[in-house]
Amino acid sequence: MTEALRIERISKSFGQFTALKGVDLSVRPGERRAIIGPNGAGKSTLFNIIAGQSRPTDGDVYLNGTRTTGMRPDRIWSHGLTRTFQRNQLFPGLTVWESVELACAARHRGRPMLPGATRKAALEQEGAEVLRLVHLRQHSPTLVRNLAYGEQRQLELALALAGQPKILLLDEPTAGMSPAETESMLALMSGLSREITLLIVEHDMDVVFKLADTITVLHLGEVLAVGSPADIESNDKVREVYMGARRQA
Repeated sequence: MTEALRIERISKSFGQFTALKGVDLSVRPGERRAIIGPNGAGKSTLFNIIAGQSRPTDGDVYLNGTRTTGMRPDRIWSHGLTRTFQRNQLFPGLTVWESVELACAARHRGRPMLPGATRKAALEQEGAEVLRLVHLRQHSPTLVRNLAYGEQRQLELALALAGQPKILLLDEPTAGMSPAETESMLALMSGLSREITLLIVEHDMDVVFKLADTITVLHLGEVLAVGSPADIESNDKVREVYMGARRQA
């Protein structure tokens, strides 16, 4: 079976600073993979390389068997990868529906044009389904600026899902959320179809251990450990450099 994502010997340097050193990663279709590590471990750099926001100094990225190393983000998006960001990338003056409608329309850009009425009906159907998935249909007419913070994060997830991704990168999806908002977001992520492969960077270990099938731990730009949540929780090296203080707090 072709991996959903394969990373081979990825390295990234910024001048004299090396952010990633020969990172390898293999993710199965439908897998929920968490990337964890201390601040400065290279997690965001790795996400940026996968999504095309940054070029690696060395190594290659493959999405569903296609080499995407160095491709522009829009071309990588066309290969079935979308992402969210640690900080919301939303337009506060639009309504929830307008935001989702634009995201759905972007997926059709460059394809043969459907007749006007058919296209409008298709966009409405796609938008309604996306909002249903993230439990925001009742907020369709609401301005984005008037949503609660957790709801804005749900909307960002909706915009990523509007691209009908095969692989979805989630960068700190519960950052800044209350416990109730975190539980709601965790339920949404857990309920996503296994037709979507998830990669998540997340500091909340409760979320990681409940969601992830497999965890990759980065430390100083290198892979420190890979394993199931139980394997990672009991790994002495991981506890020493990252998890020990958190789990004991």
